[in-house]
Amino acid sequence: MSLLLGHPPKLCVRKPVLVRASPLLSNGISSSSVQTPPCYILGAKQCEAYVGKLMIVNANDRKCICTYLDKKVPLDLVYNHPYNEMVKIGSSHGWVATLRYDGILRLQDDLNPVASDSDPKRISLPPLVTLPHCQTQIITNVSMSAPSPEEEDCVVAVKFLGPQLSFCRPAAQCNPEWINIRIANPCFFSSRVMFSKKDDMFCILGSGGDIIGSWDLRKHKHTPKLQKLQFQNLPELKNTTLEVLSSCCCTIEHLVESRCTGETFLVKQYKKTAEIVDGIAKMKTEALMVFKLDGEGNAVYTQDIGDLSIFLSNSEPFCVPPSTFPGMFRNTVYIFDFDELGFFDLSKDNYVGAFSTPSTMFPYFIPPQKID
Repeated sequence: MSLLLGHPPKLCVRKPVLVRASPLLSNGISSSSVQTPPCYILGAKQCEAYVGKLMIVNANDRKCICTYLDKKVPLDLVYNHPYNEMVKIGSSHGWVATLRYDGILRLQDDLNPVASDSDPKRISLPPLVTLPHCQTQIITNVSMSAPSPEEEDCVVAVKFLGPQLSFCRPAAQCNPEWINIRIANPCFFSSRVMFSKKDDMFCILGSGGDIIGSWDLRKHKHTPKLQKLQFQNLPELKNTTLEVLSSCCCTIEHLVESRCTGETFLVKQYKKTAEIVDGIAKMKTEALMVFKLDGEGNAVYTQDIGDLSIFLSNSEPFCVPPSTFPGMFRNTVYIFDFDELGFFDLSKDNYVGAFSTPSTMFPYFIPPQKID
């Protein structure tokens, strides 16, 4: 990958930040920790004409109490407005990706709870290049290989709806460029991209969840490495469970890697229409199935992921050891989407304390952030 992007050294990713557990302060941050808990953005309380103070909820706060931060953020980044010149298209490592109407993609740390509001970092990438018979207006997600696009070896991957996948290294050169790839297999057209630190490659899980495409551009170039998955240890489902699954109109597959343990999981999320409001269907998760990948093509069904929690939202999924942040549930999948917010207890195979929320404009979980 580094050769294709014009940078000889091998792509290097920082080691995961070590965290220390200790009694929590009132804001949910450990007094001796070096990272914030995972959180989600609840909104912003207007304090100036176009600026508001950030409102967050920490994932280890079981009462889900909103914390009002002193950090100021642009209101148009939190809330949609018909006159906005940009739209939010994803989030990775706490950086929000926005796309302007002129085709400029920008990464910014405005909504990172610990980032500076007096000196926000906003990195504009080169104008997107659309391959023939592709489109760059609808984006499935954005993924970064490092915690910050300012790191020299950080590669940004953008997956578009359809066959185009694009890479850029923002800090590698004075004039960064996009490397565009056309994916031949249509099973990847609607899938999301993620970066595997363990394999040092960007990966895409095919629709249906039975094949993984991996891109190491130094070796595979425009032809990905494909791995067929074999599902094992499948449970015998009760008739009631089968009825629930058959009633779901939407299945979403997620590929998520635990940086602290080196494990990779495939999560199948089954959703159905809960209600219809003003002609818009509100979706709710009805069931989850988690599979642990062994690296040999085996996907083993499990209801025990140990001391881990998985966070699924419209941002890049991630794993966190809950023992690091007292108050978080272990062996749990946290879910945040436009119309739902809850958590799924894998051992009991059901939602615990799931509840609906008003439609949010920012359904992103923010992973733990280093406290400087």
